[in-house]
Amino acid sequence: MHKKMGLDVGDKTIGVALSDIMGITAQPLKTIRRKGYEKDFEELMQIIESNSVDEIISGLPKNMNGTLGPQGEKVIKFIEKLQKAIDIKVEYWDERLTTVAAQKALIEADMSREKRKKVVDMVAAALILQGYLDMKNMKK
Repeated sequence: MHKKMGLDVGDKTIGVALSDIMGITAQPLKTIRRKGYEKDFEELMQIIESNSVDEIISGLPKNMNGTLGPQGEKVIKFIEKLQKAIDIKVEYWDERLTTVAAQKALIEADMSREKRKKVVDMVAAALILQGYLDMKNMKK
């Protein structure tokens, strides 16, 4: 049985989430501090191998009008390099407002600003992955 992995790729961190083996729910897993492509890929590979990941869903930040901005281009560059290092299919998921939704959920959970900073990226990754899983499961 395989899991799906959700990524929220930023300049300083990568939020990581995993699905259950049924592909129904997404759970935040961790936030990786960026240390350069090689180190980032090593850490992602460990997660992929230890969790039998067969597909990666990466958030793709777009401008509100649907165009790609500088951050979207950075994510595409990161994913293209990642795909050369691993042999797993990567899908993009429009992540407009995901971080905003994650922040809002954490504020509603009465989490302090300090704690929110540590978990917002992995919560955003879970929202990205959950959106993808919900879309896939609606098609079934």
